[in-house]
Amino acid sequence: MLDLTLTPDQMKLQERAHAFAIDVIRPVSRHYDTTAEWPEPIFRLAWEQGFLQAAVPKSLGGPGHSQMDEVVVNEEIAWGCAGMYTAISANTLALAPLHIAGSPEQKKFWMTRLLEAPRLAAFALTEPEAGSDAGAIACTAILNRGVYLLNGTKCYVTGGAYADYFTVFAKTDPGKGARGLSALVVPRATPGLRIGASMDKMGQRASNQVTLHFEQAEVPLENRLGSEGMGFAIAMKTLDQTRAIVAAGGVGLARAAYELALEHAKTRIQFGQPIFSNQAISFLLADLATKIEASRLLTWQAAWMTDQGLRNSKQSAMAKTYATDTAMEVTTNAIQILGGLGYSRECLAEKFFRDAKLMQIYEGTNQIQRLVIAKEIQQGR
Repeated sequence: MLDLTLTPDQMKLQERAHAFAIDVIRPVSRHYDTTAEWPEPIFRLAWEQGFLQAAVPKSLGGPGHSQMDEVVVNEEIAWGCAGMYTAISANTLALAPLHIAGSPEQKKFWMTRLLEAPRLAAFALTEPEAGSDAGAIACTAILNRGVYLLNGTKCYVTGGAYADYFTVFAKTDPGKGARGLSALVVPRATPGLRIGASMDKMGQRASNQVTLHFEQAEVPLENRLGSEGMGFAIAMKTLDQTRAIVAAGGVGLARAAYELALEHAKTRIQFGQPIFSNQAISFLLADLATKIEASRLLTWQAAWMTDQGLRNSKQSAMAKTYATDTAMEVTTNAIQILGGLGYSRECLAEKFFRDAKLMQIYEGTNQIQRLVIAKEIQQGR
């Protein structure tokens, strides 16, 4: 029987996350957007709430959030600030390869580090010439006497300037293309690893993205996740699992912009009545509200399937595409409804608009998501 009711624990988690967004994130979101400073105090408080280390299993002493728990929390965090949401949820992305292919010893060693302090892990897949085409990765890791010599460049690594370790994808057998890709855990202190300058971005400025440079960086054999050549499969499974969290971010951001526009439409008086009384405005808001609800349902479906151990490549791609396209549409129309006020930096609407665009790009562009969906339906899935 279909049941879309959150459990009592999930409702409490949702309330706690929303309170965190209201009391902790919203009051400083504009400051960190303006300065692009790293919001260290916010991450410490997020860690105290269990949000930063949410993906660490209960068996290891962590919160052990399910995927449904994660999407519920991340919708609220993104409602507060999309940049901080991206920075916080990056830990779940970086830990996913460990969940998928890590040994019990690897999971214990790397995951429990996030319980000791407000530490970050970072996911390093994209390269300057290998974005959507992961098979074109040029970074190599050649085994030499029990040590991988890692060479190459990774870009757009979220949280990379502050991460304690990285999950890095590199070719251990360059002659095999995507089949020669492997996943490695690389500590920040690894000799030969150089972290580039932080990227100056249009939006989501409270998050951090950097380029990593590896020059004969030595990574022990025991830091490899799974067998050699499993890297591509690990990366794809990771993204299938985490795209629901991106979708949740889209829902939260869209909801924030919608609420702002709705309140304005109810209180802005023109020609003697609220502008909501004009059908052009009320119908627009009705359509946006419908798309937000549909986005959430797609997100919950994809998350539920992950928790059930079901294949969800199609559903996670649908959720990510629809929810983040909706976020872009809602934030654009929120500015239109607010008029000149919405275009002003005095109003959060313009920040929401700038933040939304990145969601259509990261963890696989929405054009690539449509390619995934097309392949799935072509094969009857």
